[in-house]
Amino acid sequence: MINVTLKGGVVKEFENGTTVLEIAKSLGAGLFKAACGCKVNGKQVDLRTPLNEDCEVEILTFDSAEGKENFRHTCSHILAQAVKRLFPETKLAIGPSIENGFYYDFDSDVTFTPEVLEEIEKEMKKIVKEALPLEKFELDPDEAIALMESRNEPYKVELIKEHADKGEKISFYRQGEFEELCAGPHIPDTGRIKAFKLTSCTGAYWRGDSKNKMLQRIYGTAFTKASDLEAYLQMIEEAKKRDHRKLGKELGLFMLLDEGPGFPFFLPKGMLLRNTLIDYWRQVHKKYGYVEISTPMMLNRSLWERSGHWDHYKENMYTTVIDNTDFAIKPMNCPGGMLVYKSQPHSYRDLPLRMGELGLVHRHELSGALHGLFRVRCFTQDDAHIFMTWEQMKDEIKNVVKLFDEVYSVFGLTYQIEVSTMPEDHMGDIKDWDFATETLKKAIEEMGKDYIINEGDGAFYGPKLDFHLSDCLGRTWQCGTIQLDMQLPERFELEYTGADNEKHRPVMIHRVVLGSIERFIGVITEHFAGAFPVWLAPEQIRIAPIADRHQEAAFALKKQLEGAGIERVEVDTRSEKLGYKLRESQLAKVPYTLVIGDKEAENGCVSVRKRGVGDIGSYSIADFEAMIKNDIATKAIW
Repeated sequence: MINVTLKGGVVKEFENGTTVLEIAKSLGAGLFKAACGCKVNGKQVDLRTPLNEDCEVEILTFDSAEGKENFRHTCSHILAQAVKRLFPETKLAIGPSIENGFYYDFDSDVTFTPEVLEEIEKEMKKIVKEALPLEKFELDPDEAIALMESRNEPYKVELIKEHADKGEKISFYRQGEFEELCAGPHIPDTGRIKAFKLTSCTGAYWRGDSKNKMLQRIYGTAFTKASDLEAYLQMIEEAKKRDHRKLGKELGLFMLLDEGPGFPFFLPKGMLLRNTLIDYWRQVHKKYGYVEISTPMMLNRSLWERSGHWDHYKENMYTTVIDNTDFAIKPMNCPGGMLVYKSQPHSYRDLPLRMGELGLVHRHELSGALHGLFRVRCFTQDDAHIFMTWEQMKDEIKNVVKLFDEVYSVFGLTYQIEVSTMPEDHMGDIKDWDFATETLKKAIEEMGKDYIINEGDGAFYGPKLDFHLSDCLGRTWQCGTIQLDMQLPERFELEYTGADNEKHRPVMIHRVVLGSIERFIGVITEHFAGAFPVWLAPEQIRIAPIADRHQEAAFALKKQLEGAGIERVEVDTRSEKLGYKLRESQLAKVPYTLVIGDKEAENGCVSVRKRGVGDIGSYSIADFEAMIKNDIATKAIW
């Protein structure tokens, strides 16, 4: 008999060799049906793994990240099996689970049109009905290569050969006639996947390399409940309507042109939005005790060698030669910030020193990775570097989190915090790492905030907090980061004079709140569906004169509003019917539309239409001014 410790510390006895799946069944039919995977002593293994010694067991359901991954990965195998049944000559590449779904890459002479995807879905449903068990088996590398060669699967052969010299057996999973190269784990059988949908097909180079053959990538998603699938598909349709690339064009915010791939063009209205956002950034950073600096966009090779970027990041940097010296356009602001700190002596009385920078950075991204404002080659990073003593670390982390809370709440965004700990490839003393990591945890715990641990995903120079924002559709965006760094101060020999009159090394925080101005504009454009709050809207008021004779009154009102500090006012001077003007204003997502006709011109009032509400009645100009000023001052969201 063996002792198995379950959730909540409950210990139960089982026969030696009992599988986790059998344990789940003994605990209840509901858990048995819901089981998507398991952890034994903290390590994921297959549900059919026999247990031969005392251990801790965690049964994973779809509610866990690992359970979702196993569930959707199994669905990718069902997809591959369906394709092979329908088109046997197709060659298989890879098929992982991804956020919100899965994909599989195929080399096929058949074009996977929407009609073909429907055929594949029907075959997948047949495989689900067959409830085929997923059974793991292992082969020696030579046997594995021979098996895949016999089935004319060159991509699988390539993958196996890469692992053949490690002295390990090669893992496969079998479901019916289909056998797939895979490390697993998987759910017990295909019958558990009831709700799935193939969503699209795109091109994808083998291994992401444009030198390799272009394959066809089929995307899909899967859930345990049909209702959850339906909700997700509805969300996807809503997301399409909110696509910032579409709205950016429709609202005249920015352009993405072939003449500058990855280099966005901001248009007048986009610049108004951008500058308003930057103005707010400056206001809130002044409030929290930051000074603003600006560092050069191009610096010489020796600096980047000193920072480590030349050796470890050069392939992502744009470089040039000036006066026979190598230069690089900065991919990040940190080294310049180090030089600013180092430019003058510092005392412990100067610390913490909080330096903010809206620095334009450039990074070479593969053309296939570019995506609107979300992934570009040049962007303005809202950086800050905080230099402090070790004793000040916890309070400074709290101060940054308070700033994050204030900023994100303004946009109606919530977040989940992730603590990333020491990676295997790290620098520095383990004691320093332990102290820094515990300080990060204590700071947010004392603030009453929850977090999850992302083991081993810190940078090589320090642990970090990542802030994953949730928008109105429940999608997450990684924007804010608080990164502790114990290495750059060492590399740049930064010092301060302590109270003991001795030289000491500061520790520093790298942090961004928005991530980048461009990406954040993309996020909030989709979050608000282009209907920005009044304070942020590039056009706050549109005045619609009913007839040409009312234009003089309209422009007089515009001047009056601008004189009152409400500056983003436009007059629709087109000789169009009022209904057309109102529809156009609605499509432009203008917060307030003011109608002026004979009555309004005579009485010195305006007829007000509010975005999303409609006609809210006639207002005196003074009352309307007070209303919109309150919207702006409070940064109201409606």
